[in-house]
Amino acid sequence: MTSKQRAYLKGLAMNIDPVVLIGKGGLTPEIISAADEALEARELIKVGQLQNCFDDIKEMAVILGERTRSEVVQVIGRKIVLYRPGKEDKKKIELPKAGRK
Repeated sequence: MTSKQRAYLKGLAMNIDPVVLIGKGGLTPEIISAADEALEARELIKVGQLQNCFDDIKEMAVILGERTRSEVVQVIGRKIVLYRPGKEDKKKIELPKAGRK
């Protein structure tokens, strides 16, 4: 993913609320499957970490990205932004083309 595409997705993610919240249990199989289902439905999701979770957010982002086969767009504060292109032709997010003008 190019920096231009990443910046575009960051801009889209600014206006969405977290759909998955990670609590004191950390990354459980239920959290991972919930994130996977949300990515199937939306392509771009935000995951939040609650105050009582003391795990490292960057490590959790890498694990969550691997297990959901998605790309980590951004980790900022206690939020993770994930992107995975949809398989169906519903409402796809059109990324800017790679390359210079």
